[in-house]
Amino acid sequence: MNSRYDLIILGSGSTAFAAALRATNYGARVLMFEKSVLGGTCINWGCIPSKTLIHAALFRHEAHLGSTIGVDSDDGNHPIDAERLFRHREKVVTDLRQERYLNVLGNMKGLELIKGTARFIDARTVECDDHIYRSERVLIAVGGTPRIPNIPGMEKCSYYTSRSALLMKELPASLVIIGGGVIAVELGQMYHRLGCRITILEHGPCLLPNIEPELSTSLEKILTREGITVVTNVKICSLDRLGNLNVVYADVDERRHKFTCEKLLLAVGTAPATAGIGLETTGVTLDEKGFIVTDRNMCTTADGIWAAGDVVGKMMIATVGAREGIVAVDDMFNRGCGCTMDYLLAPMAIFTDPEVAMVGHSEESARQAGFDCIVNCMPVSAIPKAHVIGQTDGVIKMIADRVTGRILGVHLVCHRGADMINEAALALHMRATVTDIATTMHVYPSIGEGLKLCAQGFNRDISLLSCCAE
Repeated sequence: MNSRYDLIILGSGSTAFAAALRATNYGARVLMFEKSVLGGTCINWGCIPSKTLIHAALFRHEAHLGSTIGVDSDDGNHPIDAERLFRHREKVVTDLRQERYLNVLGNMKGLELIKGTARFIDARTVECDDHIYRSERVLIAVGGTPRIPNIPGMEKCSYYTSRSALLMKELPASLVIIGGGVIAVELGQMYHRLGCRITILEHGPCLLPNIEPELSTSLEKILTREGITVVTNVKICSLDRLGNLNVVYADVDERRHKFTCEKLLLAVGTAPATAGIGLETTGVTLDEKGFIVTDRNMCTTADGIWAAGDVVGKMMIATVGAREGIVAVDDMFNRGCGCTMDYLLAPMAIFTDPEVAMVGHSEESARQAGFDCIVNCMPVSAIPKAHVIGQTDGVIKMIADRVTGRILGVHLVCHRGADMINEAALALHMRATVTDIATTMHVYPSIGEGLKLCAQGFNRDISLLSCCAE
């Protein structure tokens, strides 16, 4: 069998589907390969199952909060029905996979899917199950896999990764998480609220080392107060197994410590899923971590090959991968269109409670880019609605250009922060100024009013303003 297509896509996740939809709009004949489960990480092992369980854990936490103000219908201490909970998670995943992938696939003219592992023979040719397929355009969208660190004694222990931690059938009594990034804080808080004893071990001096320090400090205080043990400046030395317990030996501030737990969770990042696809035959360049190197058009160093999604290692979130896939396809079929990725306009969120969200420049990156910055950092407790709902923890940080007032970045830890950041993303997209936000009427009382208050705070003492004051 020898088949030729307008576009071959390796992978079938959100990045691949966004690219395929765009390509069929150009009238292209598209072939997609998937070696595992249709829908990729987001629908199967990432966004959807994790946020489903995070939301479920919130019910139990809010029941406890209700009991503190006299709403005692449920004190939140009933045992978790893990079997029902995980059946619910699987139903949400299965339903969305059917609606957003299988149904779309069935109705998309010009798209074919082959289940199997495609491997490059050369930059224009892939092989799968002894069949050869050719195209002048190939998009690599194979995603990533959880990174497994090489720790002495690993073979003795039972551990979860970010994938298997969302597929477990029962709740462990205790969980030690190695790593202090997004997966660690999201799943750590979730499993804590479901009744697990959680310890987070972070190599660096703070959780979430890549976000603004004001946000990291605020979130660490929140998690610690909630009952999660957070240990920073940790050097993992070895692992062991003692009876039914896993043991982590680690140096903390140059002193040896022992952490025991029923289960381990490895949350130390993502590796590109490029093994076994024959990249060595293509001329595609990889960076020092193994991610595919691309330009802003998502072109690789091999003519005719583009890459997008987690496999390029830029911002490993579904929306960014989808946009990268669209930019790649536009570049393929409409060369010279000027379609490029602008990662500064991409909002992202971390689904702790309160949520962490950000878009645009950090304070450091704005200064490095040559901006003369002004910064306002406001406590969430300045928002009236935060007191109404009992969610006064957190901080909102806004960065702007001193001369023009143009907003350069917004970073926050706030209840409903993932929803709030969309307004900030639009502000950056429209090149809005601090004054634009400060003079835009917002609903009162609302958490979203926090952006208006933070913008007002550049020029006024908001502690002296009455409610709704302009």
